[in-house]
Amino acid sequence: MKINYDYTVIGAGLAGMTAARLLADQGKRVLVIEKLQHIGGSIYDHKDESGVLVHKYGPHIFHTNHKEVFDFLSRFTEWNGYSHKVVAKLEKGEIPVPFNLTALEEVYGKEKAARITAKLKDEFGTDTVSVMKLRESSDSELSELGEYVYQNIFLYYTMKQWGKKPSEIDPKTTERVPVRLSRDDRYFTDVYQGLPTAGYTEMARRMLDSELITVKTGCENAIALKDGKIYICGEETSSKVVYTGELDRLMGYRFGKLPYRTLDFVFETHNVDSYQSAATVNYTVSEDFTRISEFKKMTLQKVDGVTTVMKEYPRQYEGKEGEIPYYPVANPESAALYAKYRKEAEKYGLILLGRLAEYKYYNMDAVVKRAMELLK
Repeated sequence: MKINYDYTVIGAGLAGMTAARLLADQGKRVLVIEKLQHIGGSIYDHKDESGVLVHKYGPHIFHTNHKEVFDFLSRFTEWNGYSHKVVAKLEKGEIPVPFNLTALEEVYGKEKAARITAKLKDEFGTDTVSVMKLRESSDSELSELGEYVYQNIFLYYTMKQWGKKPSEIDPKTTERVPVRLSRDDRYFTDVYQGLPTAGYTEMARRMLDSELITVKTGCENAIALKDGKIYICGEETSSKVVYTGELDRLMGYRFGKLPYRTLDFVFETHNVDSYQSAATVNYTVSEDFTRISEFKKMTLQKVDGVTTVMKEYPRQYEGKEGEIPYYPVANPESAALYAKYRKEAEKYGLILLGRLAEYKYYNMDAVVKRAMELLK
């Protein structure tokens, strides 16, 4: 703290690391403080005891249509070119997610699928159509298809993910559930896709490798707000502060706790080359967990005779020791509560960035783009 830093960044996740590097590129001296013992935040990866590279906080697949984001991250890594594949495990077998023309044939057979395909292209004539539009169609076969996808792909999975009853799920959310009028079985259709060839942690290390960036890990409660002033590690700071953490926690939950969903991860190592048919298998009509991910299929790592998979169990975030708030719960009440905290943060001149500080779920590319816009 004896060094006169231009900026202090609280949090060494993707948001904080991107901010730090962008500022260093502008010639600013930056102090990065992280409460965990490692950098990278939720994209942190490491090799487990079997030698398989795993993502500690859930699978992360990079994808974007923003060339400036891809070019920025490509300064710090090469990419393996992986395109994500997801299937849904149903009673009669597996079908691609999102639901597409291949899935249509598997569910209804070629003859009926061909008839429905013609109707889909005649009525909608687009690359995708929402499940909501299908369910509302006056054509009985199209509405039947919409109901099938809703019941078998969306409903139970969403109930598990968000802890809701069917009656509590906003019907408008089905507007975001697509049926593809093609045989493209990639989960994402973005131009740029892949994982870092040497892993996310190595990409993070390179991102923070600058003589203008100082990194301190294992620093719990490094920031405090008092009487209109910001204190870093107990000392009043004159630097500008980029904050990427939980805003309600920083302010002692004075207005109440913001709601989040969290995840419990169960890792399993199996003495086989391959555990499942795709990198991610969604359990949309059965099981308490939402999905199983097999890391080797994403990282393209070559490890013979062993593989590691991970099951995800969503539940309500309670703020207990070791829990991580992953998904902000978007509703009018939580938005109003967050607005109170943001107004307080503005009094201190905090620069809020990222999923927790902005109480907004970001994909990886979106948070990098947000940092670029915010710190331009």
